[in-house]
Amino acid sequence: MKRTGMVRHIDSLGRIVLPSEMRKVLNIKEEQLLEIFIEDQTIMLKRYDADKSCLLTGQVTKYNKSYGNGKVMLSPEGAERLLVELKQLLKEEATR
Repeated sequence: MKRTGMVRHIDSLGRIVLPSEMRKVLNIKEEQLLEIFIEDQTIMLKRYDADKSCLLTGQVTKYNKSYGNGKVMLSPEGAERLLVELKQLLKEEATR
């Protein structure tokens, strides 16, 4: 993680202002959704692109792929889960 040297106050409602130069660099637009992650004493914010989130896991990664003429978005983990379930379903259907 890279230090920015920026320090911000939290207001009485718990809000933090992200500096405009940081928003420009990270391409964060007004009304953009941000995902919040917490690990130990660290809070991380990440742009949330709902249209790019995996249908099964909810993950947004650069490796997500679109299937079914753009109707289904899957992460590698989601695709693997789906593949396992489909194989099991086909196996069950074959034994009937």
